Amino acid sequence: MKTVMTNRRRAGRINWETVITMIVFHAGALAALFTFTWSALVVSLVIFWVAGSLGIGMGYHRLLTHRGYKTPKWVEYFLTLCATLTLEGGPIQWVTTHRIHHAHTDAPADPHSPRDGTWWAHVGWIFRGTAQNHDRATIERYSPDLLKRRFHVWISRWYYLPQVVLGAALLVFGGWSVFLWAVFLRTVVGLHATWLVNSATHMWGTRRFQTTDDSTNNLLIALMTFGEGWHNNHHAHPRAARHGLAWYEIDVNWWGIRALQLLGLAKSVHRVKADGQRAGARGERFERVLRRAA
Repeated sequence: MKTVMTNRRRAGRINWETVITMIVFHAGALAALFTFTWSALVVSLVIFWVAGSLGIGMGYHRLLTHRGYKTPKWVEYFLTLCATLTLEGGPIQWVTTHRIHHAHTDAPADPHSPRDGTWWAHVGWIFRGTAQNHDRATIERYSPDLLKRRFHVWISRWYYLPQVVLGAALLVFGGWSVFLWAVFLRTVVGLHATWLVNSATHMWGTRRFQTTDDSTNNLLIALMTFGEGWHNNHHAHPRAARHGLAWYEIDVNWWGIRALQLLGLAKSVHRVKADGQRAGARGERFERVLRRAA
């Protein structure tokens, strides 16, 4: 069954729009290397944090996908806008893909398991098939909560607009160097960082919890993704807002959530301890937890 599912997934139609976009952005990233300025580097790093930490880590992942904490709607929408700057798709498609991943981790239905090949897990899965292009029935099953919110439906359709507006502003006020670094190079580095969570953290690292999947904790990827690399911790306790459970596990995204909590902008923050906890289950039980949190 696993081989059949894998072959079907790989035999899906090529997403030419995605392929062409990736080629253009990687070409732009290479061009950026020949236009270095310190201002371009600083601006890129700031936006890298805004998009990767505030957006993907705190927004798409720990808030929208797992409902590890709650925020006022304006904070949720702001974090969502930050996430669109990564060019990883709109919130509904992103959340649907990630919830499927948790429901079927390293099983045949997993959208990006290294058991189907390292290249497939890292980037191949977005080039073919239904990845980030889920049909209505799939979305209604895995992300019914987001379908109820007009903002998420709207931004999921026009998710690339914030990136376009940002790019235009950077070109006008920063010039070509800032534009190439803060849009193309920054986006490409961010994409590969996120993809490494899908591929590398299911292949290399350490395991604190004996989960039923191949997830591991990886320091290097945690540093690249502001804390998302503590992946074994996360798969053991999907709803936990804090992934770096030990004092030495750097988790910038958790620091951001904690800051929101101290400011009174985050509540119902779900936490677990580093030891004495049972690994979480996947599948239908995980889906029920998500629906109760919606």
